[in-house]
Amino acid sequence: MALSVYNTLARRKEAFIPGDPDRVTMYVCGPTVYSFPHIGNARPAVVFDVLARLLRRRHRLVYARNITDVDDKINAAAAAAGCPISEISTRFTAAYHQDMAALGVLPPDVEPTATAHIPDMQAMIGKLLVRGHAYAAEGHVLFRVKSFPGYGRLSGRDQRELLAGARVEVAPYKEDPGDFVLWKPSTPDLPGWDSPWGRGRPGWHIECSAMAGRHLGETIDIHGGGNDLIFPHHENEIAQSTCAHDGATFSRYWMHNGFLNVDHTKMSKSLGNILLVRELLGQAPGEAVRLALLSAHYRQPLDWTADVLVQARRNLDRLYGSLREVAGWEEEAAGTGPDAAFVAALEDDLNTPRALAVLFDLSRDINRGGDEAGRRRLAARLHASGALMGLLGAQPEAWFTAGAPTGLGNAEVEQLISARRAARERRDFAAADRIRGELAAAGILIEDGPEGTRWRRAGQGS
Repeated sequence: MALSVYNTLARRKEAFIPGDPDRVTMYVCGPTVYSFPHIGNARPAVVFDVLARLLRRRHRLVYARNITDVDDKINAAAAAAGCPISEISTRFTAAYHQDMAALGVLPPDVEPTATAHIPDMQAMIGKLLVRGHAYAAEGHVLFRVKSFPGYGRLSGRDQRELLAGARVEVAPYKEDPGDFVLWKPSTPDLPGWDSPWGRGRPGWHIECSAMAGRHLGETIDIHGGGNDLIFPHHENEIAQSTCAHDGATFSRYWMHNGFLNVDHTKMSKSLGNILLVRELLGQAPGEAVRLALLSAHYRQPLDWTADVLVQARRNLDRLYGSLREVAGWEEEAAGTGPDAAFVAALEDDLNTPRALAVLFDLSRDINRGGDEAGRRRLAARLHASGALMGLLGAQPEAWFTAGAPTGLGNAEVEQLISARRAARERRDFAAADRIRGELAAAGILIEDGPEGTRWRRAGQGS
């Protein structure tokens, strides 16, 4: 089955046909680095990480995800902290990398930063001015929206509707209220670069157009991001890129993930319900957070509740438990690929819920028993399928015994289990029960079976 994706611009699912099958290009809008990433920032990172893994099965992919390191929010955060702006952007870029790595997100091939591409932005702005699509006014350069007849096509509304539903800065130097800033002046205390229009800094929208053009070319295959970016950010990207590149298509496919709510409510600072990724990593392994983010179809809203994370961890216990029950499946892994039905689900517009259902079917088939060779093949297929989604990367035994750094360490648990086994062998059942109680009090649950005693930490499912 060939890959199909829902193209926001076309408003339908389409077969994915790259411009060059030997060099597929994808650009995804990355973070503005002024604070720790929250779970809403993580959703597109995880979703498009899965898409990148899938594309690499068939194509050579060049995947770019940017870092916005010059922005008014960064300036405000630096002023509040009383530190240089560069310190804020460096600190939170590192935090973003750390948190995304904990979620199993692989680094993109290219990670351009806005501050390293100022000349590219100025060159693009110059082209727009020469072509009459932009104008200079009072130290600003603005894009002339009326010069691009296709404006509004991505969001599916005309310009009046767009302006009515958006926060648009009204300024006397604008020819039209909908015109947006490409370049703006900087005061001495703010970041700024010399330009033909005076010392200043770029507007937000021009950054992505310039960086995508610089690293991927005038026309890219896939542009991704959250639904909140459709207007104005992506609408503006299309307008300025198309006009700067003499009408060339900016992106063949536009993909957008749905919103993430918390307990049926939109995340916002005013409501105090922002969930930071690193806070969630204190509650569960990163793999569980990743699975929770993939539990709903990427285009649908995801309502984050405490139960979502608990269920994700239980589901991983189930999958890892199936792998743990089969000896020798690793020997089959080298020559085993992902399950065909699993791949078909992902190639159908990243249908992760259906793909996860295939994983659980494989787990059920393994647990049913049967000949060991067949179970090993199933386990290897389960592992390969999970890997394509960025899951099941740990050793099964390590998954069940990993715990917080406080309390009993793994070595201490093993010593107590050995002492309990010795007590049982000498028929000192009172001592064995006392050790079992000591382990339970420390949050360690044990399971006696034909192959000996296995253990896991409480909260890792059943």
